[in-house]
Amino acid sequence: MSTAPLWPLAVYGLLVLVLVGGMIGLSALLGQRHRERATGEPYESGILSTGSARVRLSVSFYLVAMFFVIFDLEAVYLFAWAVAARELGWAGYAEVLVFVAILVAALAYLWRRGALDWGLAGRPAPPGAGAAAGARR
Repeated sequence: MSTAPLWPLAVYGLLVLVLVGGMIGLSALLGQRHRERATGEPYESGILSTGSARVRLSVSFYLVAMFFVIFDLEAVYLFAWAVAARELGWAGYAEVLVFVAILVAALAYLWRRGALDWGLAGRPAPPGAGAAAGARR
């Protein structure tokens, strides 16, 4: 166990807190204060906002975002493997093949389940939909 004194860390932490507090305090004291009509208006990329910001989006948007994160991380791991491929040798090659095979299996599963279909045409009918439609006729 190290017997190094912890007071330098405490002094550093205290200095950081004083610096941050001083910057926020000076900003509050010296910052501009103005209330014009357009100050509180949201403004994005030169386009004035229309409607509410609370728009209900389809679950498909969120699914695609999650899939993007998963497969984007795959690219990060594959790049790291490619950088160290010579040092890892055949064992590293086998491991990356298993990794890619698992991700391809996950993609095939998602595709088969219809998670990547945005339209209703490609989706199978919910269970019992055929029987309910026949009973109504």
